[in-house]
Amino acid sequence: MPANDVLSNLFSTIIENERRNRKECIVMPASTLLQETLKVMQKNGYIGEFELIDDRIMPKLKVQLLGRINKCGSIKPRYSTKWQLMGQWERRYLPAVGMGIILVSTDKGVMSHNDAMNQKLGGRLLGYVY
Repeated sequence: MPANDVLSNLFSTIIENERRNRKECIVMPASTLLQETLKVMQKNGYIGEFELIDDRIMPKLKVQLLGRINKCGSIKPRYSTKWQLMGQWERRYLPAVGMGIILVSTDKGVMSHNDAMNQKLGGRLLGYVY
């Protein structure tokens, strides 16, 4: 049985609930990577508030949806890239330059590709949202 990819699970749960016009969704299991990813999405205005629900069985994340996501997904394999090459990845995964974000895991945490380029940081590509 293959291991679960929590990031792919997050994106598929969010997009399915967005398509059904739901106001919130529950993502299981919760992890630090998911919380950092949600913070970046929240900072860029794609989702509202989110909270960690720890019921001692399996931690969950409750995410408020704003109806602003058209598509999101994880990038596999998780390519390593330099900040100078972010434009190539932007053209590959986003519909237009300046529309949407690519989530990048850097030494300084998860951030959007725009923040990574501004700070001249490379990293691993995690996913995209637009």
